[in-house]
Amino acid sequence: MTAPLLDVQNLTTSFRRDGAWREVVHGVSFTVNPRETVALVGESGSGKSVSALSLMRLTPRDSSRSGGRALFEGRDLLALPEAEMRKVRGDAIAMVFQEPMTSLNPVLTIGFQIAEGLMLHRGLTRDAAEAEAVRLLDRVRIPAARSRLHDYPHRFSGGMRQRVVIAMALACRPKLLIADEPTTALDVTVQAQILDLLKSLQDQEGMAVLFITHDMGVVAEIADRTVVMRHGRAVEAGDTAAIFRGAEHPYTRALLSSVPRLGSMAGEPRPLRFPIVSTTTGAVDVPPALPDTLKPADRPLLQVSGLTTRFDIRGGLFGRTRGRVHAVENVSFDLRAGETLSLVGESGCGKSTTGRSVLRLIEPAAGSVLLDGEDVLKLGPAALRERRKGMQMIFQDPFASLDPRMTVGKAIAEPILLNRLGNRAEARERTADLLARVGLSPDMAGRFPHEFSGGQRQRVCIARALAVRPRLIVADESVSALDVSVKAQVVNLMLELQASLGLAFLFISHDMAVVERVSHRVAVMYLGEIVEMGPRAAIFGAPQHPYTRRLLAAVPVPDPARRGARAALSVDEIRNPIRALDYLPPERRYREVSPGHVVQVWGEDWEPARPAAA
Repeated sequence: MTAPLLDVQNLTTSFRRDGAWREVVHGVSFTVNPRETVALVGESGSGKSVSALSLMRLTPRDSSRSGGRALFEGRDLLALPEAEMRKVRGDAIAMVFQEPMTSLNPVLTIGFQIAEGLMLHRGLTRDAAEAEAVRLLDRVRIPAARSRLHDYPHRFSGGMRQRVVIAMALACRPKLLIADEPTTALDVTVQAQILDLLKSLQDQEGMAVLFITHDMGVVAEIADRTVVMRHGRAVEAGDTAAIFRGAEHPYTRALLSSVPRLGSMAGEPRPLRFPIVSTTTGAVDVPPALPDTLKPADRPLLQVSGLTTRFDIRGGLFGRTRGRVHAVENVSFDLRAGETLSLVGESGCGKSTTGRSVLRLIEPAAGSVLLDGEDVLKLGPAALRERRKGMQMIFQDPFASLDPRMTVGKAIAEPILLNRLGNRAEARERTADLLARVGLSPDMAGRFPHEFSGGQRQRVCIARALAVRPRLIVADESVSALDVSVKAQVVNLMLELQASLGLAFLFISHDMAVVERVSHRVAVMYLGEIVEMGPRAAIFGAPQHPYTRRLLAAVPVPDPARRGARAALSVDEIRNPIRALDYLPPERRYREVSPGHVVQVWGEDWEPARPAAA
């Protein structure tokens, strides 16, 4: 029997806080064999990332300590002198982090950063290291690698930056790659590309992979064995296929049951709440169907027509306008009270800019936005401020949306007081009611944002959005950063509030499985334009546009038996939206393929990933 490449025995990690040591990883043990992929799975706070950082000895030296053994090729990583450990890091063991921009130095070119590790660990000259860097960039499928060697990180998209980080990690041909949530922040198509890339590079290099994630669909796609962590302990471990077939621990069953599955809404006429699974017993609570009390309005609440938003690009000595980013191009849709319209697409497609343009957080260049028949784009500052009571926004990052120095009670009461919807006593009463409505205790009003979990902070943001009694809410990637079980709870809350208050949601997301669950209608955006729009069942059941089919094909399937079933994916980036000043957008034509289901007419040579000239 082959000896494990990495053998972790009874790993413990403690952090010092207020003069006392607090253990956060409790006796975790697992092995990684040569050429094997092992997934460490769990929600935020489960200890999976801390375990990986402990193995690499990257936790703070003065305020942390680790115990147990971590045998890598027979040597205990936790006992090696620091000088020896530095030789191991980046050479025999490499690590890819979740956010590539924090892993790359913004003032150094990517070529220099890759070459630096090659010169340090492999003793190459500068010229030889740069030649090897070009080869590595080709390996990770960076288009025109040689011409991009001297580009800075900010000139790459998120997916391409992650490829650069992978190239850096592979520079010294490591025997073990630790990938810490490398695809969590990426769009579904880019995530699929990165997973395919990692698998192909693993096959070519023969390396082992320790993959850290909370996405069970990703686990099913890549992992040979899985270790499930909760509260700093490994609660279940075994063959991935066996765990998916019959998980034994209630927490594992809860994780698997909470995963939204594409196609689960077939035949369902209306959005459904997610089943909630107990992490202690594994029992599944299936909420009853939402009451169908909403009647279609005579006219839409929101009517968007010809919405166009562009951003000037300035340069040169006098800062002249040299080009424009065509972020949103001639977008039209409507939305009724009690309805959810989802805008989906990859980063850079214009969906978030569309939502912000509707609320005039960004000033559009053209078009109209009618809210209850009144054009929001023609309102003056005072009238716009008054109209904004009827339309609010929930942002992706709840922590960035809340003032860390202000209690959540004050944050929720602030819009009530500013808009003179009540005095301080009435604002306190309304705040307590809103906290209870979003599933939080009214006595939490005195807490600060850092005292809440991510899911609780998002509930606070929803309560604040509801404070002025809006009729329209733009939810911009509002559940994308949440763990799967917390995501289910927040989505259920939004659906319940919609049913009870008649809210209209413009739901912006790249998570196709969640979109299928919550939507009445779906609009697919590519390069600032809507390429397909229609009822949810039509978009997911009979997609017409090549780009829509590409998005759906990229969704990971949480079933190891169907591993590798996805079609081959393009590896290029979304087209460049920068246009010359004299550029005139082509006139688009749409055809109706079924009632309410329209698709943009495209040519036979349409290809969503072909780069366009700037």
